[in-house]
Amino acid sequence: MALVLQACTFAQQYVASVLHPTPTKSAMGLKLGVISTAQINPAAIIHPAETHPDVILHAIASRNLESARQAAQKYHFKKAYGSYQDLLDDSDIDIVAGKHVLCEKPFTSNAEEAHKLIQLAKETGLVCEEAFHWQFHPAAHLFREILDSGKYGRVLRTNAVMTASPGVPHGDIRWQFELSGGSLMDMTYALSFTRFAVHGSKLKEIQSAVARPYSRDQRVDEAMHSLILFEDSKDGHLIQSRVYTDMARQWAIKGIVPRVWELPSIEVETDKAIIYFYNAMMPHLYHYISITDKSTGKTQYKKQYRGGPCWGEAWTTGGKGGKSYWSTYRYQLEAFTEKVRGKHVPCWIPGEESILQMATIDAIYKAAGLPARPSVSKSDKA
Repeated sequence: MALVLQACTFAQQYVASVLHPTPTKSAMGLKLGVISTAQINPAAIIHPAETHPDVILHAIASRNLESARQAAQKYHFKKAYGSYQDLLDDSDIDIVAGKHVLCEKPFTSNAEEAHKLIQLAKETGLVCEEAFHWQFHPAAHLFREILDSGKYGRVLRTNAVMTASPGVPHGDIRWQFELSGGSLMDMTYALSFTRFAVHGSKLKEIQSAVARPYSRDQRVDEAMHSLILFEDSKDGHLIQSRVYTDMARQWAIKGIVPRVWELPSIEVETDKAIIYFYNAMMPHLYHYISITDKSTGKTQYKKQYRGGPCWGEAWTTGGKGGKSYWSTYRYQLEAFTEKVRGKHVPCWIPGEESILQMATIDAIYKAAGLPARPSVSKSDKA
């Protein structure tokens, strides 16, 4: 389902580019460098950058120079590099490693790496942000406001799911242990939804973690079922969270129909209600937040495509509150560029959150009897 969502976002951003004119680029715009020619690039950074007046597509790098040249020609980058290091050495670039970094999730291979990366960013005074783009969207902020309002009582339990049906193809890097593969890593969104919902609660223990191993490498989790216990930081009550990720979800109706309707979502039970955020990963395509009152059984539905609790009073490059057609990635880029310029941003993900996210992933792997994803040395990268 994740691959289907990506395709839908490509289509949505293409339509938006046709219907809305490309802004004139600022002479003082930040020059962007993109490492890799991954399929997610157009949706995650290239198209959002095209619509941002203060971001310039400067250079793209691949391990294969021809691949980089093709991408540069297609997306109008000024330069193409045949190695990542060549791009890093380009002194004109403002945004990429060694400079300000917007890092695709998962942030690192493990918590130790995450800690080192955040510490380095602090020491150098550079911006380093994990690209959990969904948390920058107005729908996520409405979800948080509903949970934090106190109107529905305490959070008691959560249930987050993210699956791929059709599954991720064999040969994809997400199946490679040495490149930090695994469903819990790639579909880390489900854990992100969970930690966002429990908001500041501390990890108490991993109650259960069971992996369905990948047939070609038992160290890689094709699917992961985990039960996590969090302790609320306010009153100490316990919250049980189920997180299920699956990179090869079985098809429905005796293996005939892929489960394309299973969009990444989270259900939260509170004292007084059941709150469900449908398509939390890419709410710009479509989403709803349903609130079912336990005492009456009545359900109300809420949506938020622009403005909202964080962006509502903020002036952006798209006007007050942003644009309703902006993707999660575009809102993320809006916040990132403002942060790089030293300005106040309506929402931000602190580096400590990324460390805790990776620490929780490490703990789940340990509970499942699997090794944490390995760190990559400089010699391995060469």
